[in-house]
This record gives sequence, C-alpha cells and structure tokens, in this order.
Amino acid sequence: MAGASSPRESVLLVEDTRALAELYTSYLREAPWSVAHAATAAEARAALAREPADAVLLDLRLPDADGLDLLRELRSARRPPEVIVITANGSVATAVAAMQAGATDFLVKPFPQERLLVTLKNALERARLAREVEALKSAADRTSYCGFIGAAPAMQAVYRIIDNAAASRATVFITGESGTGKELAAEAVHRMSPRRDGPFVAINCAAIPRELIESEVFGHVRGAFTGAVADRAGAAAQAHGGTLFLDEICEMDLALQGKLLRFVQTGAYQRVGSPRLEQGDVRFICATNRDPLAEVKAGRFREDLYYRLHVIPIELPPLRERGTDIVMLAEHFLARFAAEEGKGFRGIAEDARAALMAHSWPGNVRELENAIRTAVVLNDGELLTAAMLPPRVLSRGYPAPAAAPEQPARAPQAAGRSIRPLAEIEREAIEHAITACGGNIAQAAAALGISPSTIYRKRAAWGGG
Repeated sequence: MAGASSPRESVLLVEDTRALAELYTSYLREAPWSVAHAATAAEARAALAREPADAVLLDLRLPDADGLDLLRELRSARRPPEVIVITANGSVATAVAAMQAGATDFLVKPFPQERLLVTLKNALERARLAREVEALKSAADRTSYCGFIGAAPAMQAVYRIIDNAAASRATVFITGESGTGKELAAEAVHRMSPRRDGPFVAINCAAIPRELIESEVFGHVRGAFTGAVADRAGAAAQAHGGTLFLDEICEMDLALQGKLLRFVQTGAYQRVGSPRLEQGDVRFICATNRDPLAEVKAGRFREDLYYRLHVIPIELPPLRERGTDIVMLAEHFLARFAAEEGKGFRGIAEDARAALMAHSWPGNVRELENAIRTAVVLNDGELLTAAMLPPRVLSRGYPAPAAAPEQPARAPQAAGRSIRPLAEIEREAIEHAITACGGNIAQAAAALGISPSTIYRKRAAWGGG
C-alpha cells in the first residue's frame, strides 16, 4: 500500500490463488492507485493495521476465514474501506448476502480488466464524495469545538482557521475583546497540532510585574537579582517541544520585546544574569484585547516584532455578534452550574431568552458565564426566568421585573453612617489605583491583586476607560 506521504488512493487485494492474484495485480499495474496483496484474512488484517486501504477487493473463499465474516469486520471499522467482493460463485444468494453485509459491488470470476477498473473507479469516487460531504456537513454543523460552544458563522470561520493553522509551525496572533476566549483558542491550536503531546505554557504579560516578566519568560540564574536564590527555568525552557502562549502581548515592556524578537527569529535566548545562549524549540501563539497596529503606531509595540508574530491572525468575534450562540452558551452554563449547585433547572424561559439576546454583553462569554452562575446560585426552579437574571443583564430597553408593591427597606445605619454599595466602593478603588499608577492599567491591576482584563471589562461596563 502507499506510504503515509503518498497522495494516491490505496487498494488491498485479498486473494488466496496465486495465479489470480498476479493476474488482477497486472490489471491494476497502470492504474493511479497503490496496490497491495494479502493471501489470507490474517494477512489482510495485518496489512490494514499497518495502513488503512481506500478499497478492498475481497475473495469470499479464504483458507483461514469466511469472506463474509471478514467483510462485516471491515465495514465496522472506524474508517471502513469500500469492499468489492470477487467470487467464482455467482449465485443470487451470494450476491445478496455480500451486499447485505456491506459490499459496495460484486464481481463474478472471471472478469475482464476493464470491468475491474471501472468498478474500482466508481467505488473510490463514491468514497471520495462521501468523505467530502461528511467534511462539509461536519464543518457546517459544529456546535462545539475544542472547548468552544457555538455554531454562528463567525465561529465556524474560527474553527476552520484553527483546523488549517494547527499543523503549521507558523506563529498565531489572536485578537478579540476581553472574555471572548483567546486562551481557549490558543489551547485549541495546540491540541490540534503535531505538538499536542508537548507542553502548553501560558504567560499573562499583563499580570506579571515589569521587573519580573523577563525572568518568567526566559528564566534566571542564581544571584541574578535580589531574591534569585537558585537557577530557574523560564517559560521558554518549560515550553520546549511544545507551545508558548503569550497573552496580553501588547503589555510587554519594549526592552523585553527586543529580546523576544531575537528568540522568535533565532530560537536563542539568555536567562537573566547568564552570558550563555540557550536554544528553545517552541511554537508561539500570542493574544491581545487591544488593536496591535494601533499599539505599533503609538510606539508601544515594536513593528518588527509585530510582523514576526502576526503570521496567522485569528479574530474572535464578540458575543453580541454571535446571535443565538448566546442562548446556546447560556443553556450550557445553566446545565453545568445547576449540576454543581444541586439545583433543578432544566431550561430557559422565553422572557429570559429575550433578555439574554437583548443584552450587549460587554464582558462577552465571561460575563454571560458569571450572569448564569449568579442566577443559579440565587434561585431555583425548572425554568430560568428573566426575573432571576442579574439587573445589569436587563438592558437595551428590556423591561425589568416589576417592583414589589411594598416600600423598599431603608438602608441600615452603622455607626451613624450609611453603608455604601459595594459596586460603588469597588469602582472608586479601581479608579484611584489607576490614577495613582499614572494611568498604567497593568500596574494598577498588580497593586489591586486582580487581572488587567478585569479592569478593562469593568471600565467598559461603566462606560469609561
């Protein structure tokens, strides 16, 4: 049969009579297929285990097995070949039994070369068309993919890009708003790639203080700086043979960007405090929720590094542009959280569906997940209704649930002062931290002990920043 690198379709001839096997092989010598021969059922199984065939020419009278039993076995395989039965017994009963067992066609010995070639050609063409239809159907019908949930056309395009990009070593650059699933996309590229058995190492460039990020990426040697009490391997070494994912790449300091550029270009890097060059074999995937070209124009991101990294772009669509994926995701989260919390929810009511579809979801999938979790934790029932959703979801003119007729309770007093809403205190603390850090979101996030993406998401929800 053809080797793994051969594009030719393969045919396995299973015939125990040597003279006939040589004759049929000569018939196929000029055909555009690779041909292998097995004299017994055992040899046929061994040949197919080494390399699957696209079509099998099967004699029904074999010295070690019933040909019909082998036919049923072949047709039950994960990737069943087209099977053309060849036999000297031309009875109608034999033909019917073979076709019922899954044979594609039936040839009665002796048969001319032309009949064999036409029969094989038709069978292989049938298999080829079936594979193409199945591939198109699969691509059009995917409602989930490597952890993603969604069937929107924009998501189908993302799935196809990942399918095509995964086998390459080319760098992937993922963009999209916070909460759209950029790390999930990076993991999908890794899982679908030949490096799937290697490590997947993720670094959030915005969550690590500037003075430590170089060590996190490249590692350090003992004594390189205060607190470096031992040698430490960085992400570059940890990801050797696998994938290095650099999230929030636009937050990386310009000085470190130059060292990263050398690593991308040459595969060489130095640990902090070491004069020795080390080699790393990694596939790079980067992500940002900013416009990278705008960052280049503003002088915050190196243009040469941008073009080295921005080889295969993947843009994740915001949730508001994914249509009914919103409800599909909500149902997925509802089932998961209901099981986790021991609640009885079985579905989403129509008013809740309308509210979910009307909301703009500035926090994207992460915000939707949070909203459904909140609703499940605080409520119970068979259907999730609009009244159970957090108030922020009831937006864009969707009517909020009617207020209870009684007067709302007055805010309690504590030590002579009104208790302020937690959301108000949170916003004040975040804005104060940003001001104190000179507008640097990453520094403010580090000081507050939260992710920069959390700040971006909250400010977007507030309508600022």
